[in-house]
Amino acid sequence: MTQQASPLASRVGGRRAEGGRRHRSVDPAHTSDVVAEVLLAEPATFVDACRAARAAQAGWAATPAPVRGRVVKHLGRLVEENADALARLVTTEIGKPLAEARGEVTEIVDTCDFFAGEGRRLYGQTVPSEMPDKQLFTFRQPVGVAAVITAGNFPVAVPSWYLVPALLCGNAVVWKPAECAPATAEALAQLCWHAGLPDGVLNLVQADGPATFDGLAAALEDGLVDKVGFTGSTEVGRRIGELCGRHLQVPCLELGGKNPLVVMPDAELDLAVEGALFSGFGTAGQRCTSLGTVIAHRAVHDEFLDRFAAAVERAVVGDPFRDVLYGPMIDQRFCDRFLGWLELIEPHHRVHGSTGTGRITAASPRKGFLGDPDDGLYCHPTIVSGVTAGDELYRRETFGPIVGVAACDSLEEAIALANGHGYGLSAAVYTRDPATAFRFRAGVGAGMVSVNNSTSGAEAHLPFGGNGRSGNGSRQSGIWVLDQFTRWQALNWDYAGRLQKAQMDVADPIPDRDFRL
Repeated sequence: MTQQASPLASRVGGRRAEGGRRHRSVDPAHTSDVVAEVLLAEPATFVDACRAARAAQAGWAATPAPVRGRVVKHLGRLVEENADALARLVTTEIGKPLAEARGEVTEIVDTCDFFAGEGRRLYGQTVPSEMPDKQLFTFRQPVGVAAVITAGNFPVAVPSWYLVPALLCGNAVVWKPAECAPATAEALAQLCWHAGLPDGVLNLVQADGPATFDGLAAALEDGLVDKVGFTGSTEVGRRIGELCGRHLQVPCLELGGKNPLVVMPDAELDLAVEGALFSGFGTAGQRCTSLGTVIAHRAVHDEFLDRFAAAVERAVVGDPFRDVLYGPMIDQRFCDRFLGWLELIEPHHRVHGSTGTGRITAASPRKGFLGDPDDGLYCHPTIVSGVTAGDELYRRETFGPIVGVAACDSLEEAIALANGHGYGLSAAVYTRDPATAFRFRAGVGAGMVSVNNSTSGAEAHLPFGGNGRSGNGSRQSGIWVLDQFTRWQALNWDYAGRLQKAQMDVADPIPDRDFRL
């Protein structure tokens, strides 16, 4: 792909922000092709963006909520009309198969369709007072300025989960996308700006992680940020949570996962295999909801493993513009980290699923591979059986095409294994027994549970988020995310013409407690 005439850059208050370190985004399927050059900003640019957002926020909050909803509606239509171009850019820049990229773009449309109507439903309540001539009300108020930091594995869908409701609720936003997807971020931001947002209401800061953290720390210190949203690793999320805590703020943290998929004796095994295949290897295993460990009951463990290994061996990997299960790793950093996680395989494990491990190359080929393996960052799909609760492979999130398989003897043991690593994002169980499904749901600590479905697959109107090492209990999507981007304000209006003191000037009916039938 040809480079643009000038590098991409941050946009603050409607103006291009010059300066910064040059960075190249390359096509991970063709690493010699530069998708875009971008200027990665310094911390001061992040602070400037927060200041611009602060200046614009009051005017945006004063815009009637139904009008803000129309901007969201326009954004949804613009995304629909540019869906193919945006999906192709996602595939080119991060290597996600085109079918998945199109699904990701559809997620933005679904999110906009849902929240366009919320502009007319930012409901408060009228509450009866305990005293006469007095009315009580509640109102949703925007938090103010939201700083949103997102990852590269879902470079347009996940940002929309933050941006759309935050803007709908009357907040101004500073968005820092992943540095591995600057062209995709620029495209989504342009669609937002062209939907009718005033200057300064959405500011785009292209920066790396350290500059962003320093800029966020300075902006919080200066009182410029009221809410932080972060999607990324547990380690970075912990640091952001600590930083926000020093300023008495509760961030919205959507972090990693080690998501279990339990296969019970009565499971439909082919369906479980299909779910495990998509959960574990879609997007090359680079989802927060990707399958970490299959926990198969011993009664079906061996048969499931044989079918699962055969399905993975048959799966087509390669060029993301063709019909493949998955394409390349997102970028070199993700690829290198995945190769490091392969070192967690121990002598008591067995490896299945491909004709090699690690990078797919001419020297280490993958049967049925589509494309030139040496041209991109492709890795073999890897199944590791014999996983136990004592293994580092069981405890650690491994962001890539690797799935562990463990055995259990009961539902109780399966639940213990599903919870034992401390992550709590997504979990799945395959069973035909409703009692098993409900007992698993009640026992597992995940924020999202699937029955006879994969660990991946969020819908725009269902709460998304995790617990424990997967997040701080905050939720995205649907009406639940409104609590992240609004604050409740209570109003009491006394028209009695005299001071009425709550809990003191309250009428006390006198019962006749001695009455008997």
